[in-house]
Amino acid sequence: MNIGYARVSTLEQNLDLQQDALKAAGCEKIIVDRMSGTRRDRAGLEQVREQLRKGDVLVVWRLDRLGRSLKHLIELMSELEEQGIGFRSVTEAIDTTTPGGKLIFHIFGALAEFERNLIRERTKAGLEAARARGRQGGRPKKKDAKQRELAVRLYEEKKHAVKEICAMLGISKPTLYAYVRESSLVP
Repeated sequence: MNIGYARVSTLEQNLDLQQDALKAAGCEKIIVDRMSGTRRDRAGLEQVREQLRKGDVLVVWRLDRLGRSLKHLIELMSELEEQGIGFRSVTEAIDTTTPGGKLIFHIFGALAEFERNLIRERTKAGLEAARARGRQGGRPKKKDAKQRELAVRLYEEKKHAVKEICAMLGISKPTLYAYVRESSLVP
């Protein structure tokens, strides 16, 4: 069964063009949303997801009616593919029920992954450049150097339980262990 999904962002916008195109594409049902595509919690989209079964095809007038970001679209397509549901976009002529349509969507997915990797590399390079200039990332230390040294000394003396040291200094166990690790790295 072909199930259509149409969406407009505002109540004033008209759905006629989309609905006509979806009917012409052979949709037996058409579910409508009247809200921004940036929202993931769209009632109509959830209704479509509930109605789709293995072998069905989700049809949209254009890709941007289904989702605003490539990442979101790829997540939806992966979900549909796992459930054995096809996808068709009338305007872009994408049809994942055909080998060519699957290829196009896999290319989109590869481009999105490439973009994520580029962002990760740029972030890593930026952090390294900041460190080279003497800037340290992360949250500022809760305790000053003397208090950290005291915590490590009390821990190494083994006269107090870890719980007692933490209570005395007002720190958590992970913080205490981080101070101990940090002190073993300093020559």
